[in-house]
Amino acid sequence: MITKRLFEFTGLPGLLMLLALLVLAVYVPYANLVLEKGSAFHLDTSAVVLLGKYLCFAILALSIDLVWGYCGILSLGHGAFFALGGYAMGMHLMREIGTRGVYGDPILPDFMVFLNWEELPWFWYGFDQFWFAMVMVVLAPGSLAFVFGALAFRSRVTGVYLSIITQALTFALMLAFFRNEMGFGGNNGLTDFKDVLGFDLQAQSTRIGLYLLSILALIAAYVVCRLIVLSRLGKVLIAVRDAESRTRFIGYRVEHYKLFVWTVSAMMAGVAGALYVPQVGIINPGEFAPANSIEAVIWVAVGGRGTLVGAVIGGIGVNMGKSYFTGAIPELWLFALGGLFVFVTLFLPKGILGLLSNLKRKRAASEPDGPGTEPVKERA
Repeated sequence: MITKRLFEFTGLPGLLMLLALLVLAVYVPYANLVLEKGSAFHLDTSAVVLLGKYLCFAILALSIDLVWGYCGILSLGHGAFFALGGYAMGMHLMREIGTRGVYGDPILPDFMVFLNWEELPWFWYGFDQFWFAMVMVVLAPGSLAFVFGALAFRSRVTGVYLSIITQALTFALMLAFFRNEMGFGGNNGLTDFKDVLGFDLQAQSTRIGLYLLSILALIAAYVVCRLIVLSRLGKVLIAVRDAESRTRFIGYRVEHYKLFVWTVSAMMAGVAGALYVPQVGIINPGEFAPANSIEAVIWVAVGGRGTLVGAVIGGIGVNMGKSYFTGAIPELWLFALGGLFVFVTLFLPKGILGLLSNLKRKRAASEPDGPGTEPVKERA
C-alpha cells in the first residue's frame, strides 16, 4: 500500500531517482570512510566534495524547473538567489572564525580589518547565531524574489522581457557585491572558513556530513516540488504556462500564483547556495554572473524541463561533464556547452527524459496487443 502510494506520488522516474540517491547516501560514506585508499572502489574526499557540489546544483536546477517547466517563467537570474543564500551562510562562517583569523579580531572579519573598517556593519548583526543565518538563507532570496515578482507580475511583464530583467537583476547584484564599500569582501568574497557548529570544515567526517545533508535537501526539494505540481495549485500553474490569458479571463489571479511559485523557487535556490558554500570553501561575486544562471537553464533543458527528475539529471550530468572536459579541453568547454544547448533545442526539445518517454511510447505502440490475440472481424 505504501509502495503503491509512493509510486503514484513520484512516478517511475522519480522513484528510481530517489532509490539512486539512497544508494549514494550509503555507498559514498562507506567508500570514503571504510574502504582503504588502495581499493578500486575507494572514493577520495575531493570526489565527495565534487558530488556534494553536483547535488547543490541539482537543487538549483529543480528550483528553475519549478518556475520554467511548470509556470513558463524563464529565469536567467536564479544565480542571484543561489548566491544570496551562499553569502548568508558565508557571513555566518566568517563570524565563526573569531580570533582565529589572520588579524585576530574577535568581531571584524579579516577583510574588514584589512580595509580599516572600525565597526561591524549593521547587516552583519545576528550572523554569529546559526539559527539567524539559516533564517536569512531563505529570507534574503525570498524577500528579493517577492518584491521583484510583485512588481514584475503585477505589471504583466512576461516572456523574453521578464527573462532580460532577471538577467539584469543578477548582473546589477554582481556589480554591487564587487564593491568593497558594500561590506561583503569585494572581489575576493568570503573565504578561509574554519568550522560550522564546532565541526572542522576540513575534517573528512564533516565533508561526509555536508554531502549527506545535500542529499536530504535534494530529496526534500523534490518532494516539495511534487507536492506543488500535483496539487490544484500545480494544475493552475500549468494552465498559466500554456494559456496565461485564458487562465486570467476565467477568474484566476494569475500574478498571485506566479508570485508564490517564484518566491518558493528562490528560497529553494538559496538553500542550494547555503549548502554549496561550506563544501567549496568560498563565495564571491562571480556566483552572481549571468553566465552561471544561463548555464543552469541549460542543465534543465538538457535533462528535460517540466519533469523535475530531468532537472536533477541535467544538473548532475552536465556538471560531471564540465568537471571532465574543463580538465581535458578547457579552451573548448564553453563551445561544447553552447553546442550542447543548440543540439538539445533542435533535436531534443524535451530533453533526455522526454526522449526516453517518447521511445517508451513508440515501443508500446509498436507492440501487439498480446499473445494469441487476433483482430476482430466485422460481420458481413
